[in-house]
Amino acid sequence: MRGDLDWGSIPGLVRAAVRQHGDREAVVDGRTRVSYAELGERVERAAAATIAAGVEAGDRVAVWAPNTLDWIVAALGAVSAGGVLVPLNTRFKGAEAAYVLRRTRARLLFITGTFLGTSYVASLRRADAELPHLRDVVVLSDTAPEGYRTWRDFLAAGETVSREAVRRRADSLRPDDPSDITFTSGTTGHPKGAVITHAQTLRVYGVWSELAGLTEGDRYLIVNPFFHTFGYKAGIIACLMRGATMVPQSVFDVDTALANIAAERISVLPGPPTLHQSILDHPARAKHDLSALRLVVTGAAVVPLELVERLRSELKIATVLTAYGLTEAGGTVTMCRRGDPAEVIASTSGRAIPDTEVRVLSAGPGEPGEVLVRGYHVMRGYFEDPDETDRAIDPDGWLHTGDVGVMDADGNLRITDRIKDMFIVGGFNAYPAEIEQALRRHPDVTDAAVIGIPDPRLGEVGKAYIIRRPDSTLAADDLIAWSRREMANYKVPREVHFLHELPRNASGKVVKAELRGASGR
Repeated sequence: MRGDLDWGSIPGLVRAAVRQHGDREAVVDGRTRVSYAELGERVERAAAATIAAGVEAGDRVAVWAPNTLDWIVAALGAVSAGGVLVPLNTRFKGAEAAYVLRRTRARLLFITGTFLGTSYVASLRRADAELPHLRDVVVLSDTAPEGYRTWRDFLAAGETVSREAVRRRADSLRPDDPSDITFTSGTTGHPKGAVITHAQTLRVYGVWSELAGLTEGDRYLIVNPFFHTFGYKAGIIACLMRGATMVPQSVFDVDTALANIAAERISVLPGPPTLHQSILDHPARAKHDLSALRLVVTGAAVVPLELVERLRSELKIATVLTAYGLTEAGGTVTMCRRGDPAEVIASTSGRAIPDTEVRVLSAGPGEPGEVLVRGYHVMRGYFEDPDETDRAIDPDGWLHTGDVGVMDADGNLRITDRIKDMFIVGGFNAYPAEIEQALRRHPDVTDAAVIGIPDPRLGEVGKAYIIRRPDSTLAADDLIAWSRREMANYKVPREVHFLHELPRNASGKVVKAELRGASGR
């Protein structure tokens, strides 16, 4: 296994991948197929254009787009030019994206045209946000509105920048320089950006690739969104390390996934349990040749033992692994190992990855407690937020995850609850404080509390308990419709229950245990 010092930085990794795997297929995006050599050329052109746009080392560069070849090229080009990547969630509404752009003072934004029937450019403009630092918006399309540039025009402007200038910029990057800022919401309701370095990313996903058994020639269907640490790093970065072929899929649709697995002879398919369950239960599954599948990595929710056994028996998948991680720790903290029994894979998230310490603050062995993590991959901190950083990382370097877990005698970790009340909607982290804050903006809502409730398809969805203004006739369907206009779909409560008052303790905090009890949780 190569180490992070061999590559030095992400652009160093890109160049190494080109040298080692030049003729091998790197990316398949629809009808477009590019080799590693061609990918390297495209990334270099994007880096030149980023430099030509005035981006300096350390400037933040955002990408707001679905999984495509252009995302890969734009992101790697920006990082190769010294930019710090800021991935934006494709489910964001304009105001949510604008908050992150403003918070990071992003200099350059790559934005998709229309995705899932939504014009992202129009959405950003409707937000009517003050973004004085955003000096360049590039639309990843053949057309762009006035004041924005097309992808083609952006790349053409980089022709004035020499290869030597691009190489000098890339070579100026140090392993400890920030490579990306990925935003995750917290208990305050305001998203916070976790700052991760080049060295941290390379070291974690060198380990991840080794433990997962990713190999040269693997063909990897990347359904996990690139704006997630897992999609970008366990996807793009890991494939670059091993010479695997990336097949990005922009949205999870089981029919498309089955077609891709068969047509592209997909061998690697990480993703949340709902993805694999959907494939197993699809009525037309037998019509597709899934025989090339050999590696599945899952997590983000409880994994039923039956799912692991069905993947192994029905699809003949040799390796099924589970893992646990969080953005603030580079995305990976624990992993099962190849050869672990099905019971361990289904009931735990495995053991700490090498050079990582995991503790459970509990009353005794086998008792639940908050999960703490310490190691080389714990974030540098939240971007320009020392107070929140100090709350998350104690003076001894332990990251307090806010997750509750139990550790067995072999060091296998089982996540049992979430101190921060986060719930997971089809693989997307949903944070009640952020959703509650948004709901309170409705003119007829005086207070709100949100919990996660079970859902057979998505794992969990939100349920909102609402206090209406006096004399209001606001209906549940109306509030849900309003929420769909104001927030990303995975955050939208699927159920609304009106109360006269929320249950609170003596200090005034909402007692969510009572709400969960009322919902049968």
